[in-house]
Amino acid sequence: MYILIVEDDERIAEALKQTLRVHGYESNYVGTGAAALTRFADADLVLLDLGLPDLDGHEVCRRIRELSCVPVIVLSGRTEELDRVMALHMGADDFVAKPFSRYELVARIQAVLRRAGGCPQHAADPAAPATVPLETSRPEPELHGPEQPPLHVGPIRLDPRTRKLFVDGSEVHITRKEFDLLAMLLEEPGAVMERQDIMCRVWDENWFGSTRTLDVHVGSLRSKLGHTEWIETVRGVGYRLAVPTAAHA
Repeated sequence: MYILIVEDDERIAEALKQTLRVHGYESNYVGTGAAALTRFADADLVLLDLGLPDLDGHEVCRRIRELSCVPVIVLSGRTEELDRVMALHMGADDFVAKPFSRYELVARIQAVLRRAGGCPQHAADPAAPATVPLETSRPEPELHGPEQPPLHVGPIRLDPRTRKLFVDGSEVHITRKEFDLLAMLLEEPGAVMERQDIMCRVWDENWFGSTRTLDVHVGSLRSKLGHTEWIETVRGVGYRLAVPTAAHA
């Protein structure tokens, strides 16, 4: 099974290629719409980014659909309803908004390929090896084992065993991701944690697209801690825990 990736960001394209390889798919990528239009005929599925440097992704999708019934999944940071509707009207089989995890992407690829079984040029080849099935019950990664002692910095106490947060002795309810994010910051108070490192560890090692979700979780944590300055933004790099000296008293 061969998948053509149409993505002008080489870093994202390489990550997509690696993810597809892990799940049993061969793939290659091109960075322009013009190249996509000369290469899609050999593909069993096309992953198409809308933001290409030469042609609009919608136009590329339309031209592909005029010539072939190859499944097309649009990948885009454009999340407006109009963009989704236009992509589907131009012939896309699915629309995946960035950011997305590799597990969602592979699940959508498998679903689209199942639906494409009626397309003669993409009928299943009985001699072809089966693709690696998606892991359907992947547990959320635990950053801390049950035996690890509580993390304690100033008035903040985080208990990995019970996954509870206490501030000045009072329990503060936080989400699973907020817990994992705060735990990472508490492990090295004052150290700068880079955005990509946080995304890889707390979310997914193959997270594609914007890291805006990190900013949202940081904002929520700051509010729940009651002191926005305790999590400091290091512009262009990431975040660090900066509990003021007075808070240790």
